[in-house]
Amino acid sequence: MALIVQGGINDIAQGDPTVQAADQLRAMVARGRELGLEVFLANLLPWNNGHPAADEPIAELNRLIARIGSDDHVRVLDFHGALADPANPALMASELTADGDHPSIAGYRRLGELVAERLERLGIR
Repeated sequence: MALIVQGGINDIAQGDPTVQAADQLRAMVARGRELGLEVFLANLLPWNNGHPAADEPIAELNRLIARIGSDDHVRVLDFHGALADPANPALMASELTADGDHPSIAGYRRLGELVAERLERLGIR
């Protein structure tokens, strides 16, 4: 079994410090491992409705997520990159967001395919 822990835009929207959010993610990773689960981290998505004010906090928390991945030997799923608009990576591509906050059906499909492909490569069901 696998656990996917995703960083949340809600932490950014509520003005929580990125270090605090990262600490909470690290604790979730540790708990998942205690339960014997294969743990993955997923970084934050672009947030169209928070752009441009939220761009730097999102980038900072994504850097902290990458550091957790490196420090704790946890695979990081690049949800941000999977949905980013190639012309402006701080935004989700318009066809991949339903409302500027959440992925559209096509966006969720893309994330699901990313996860399925990664799990399959690792032989996890």
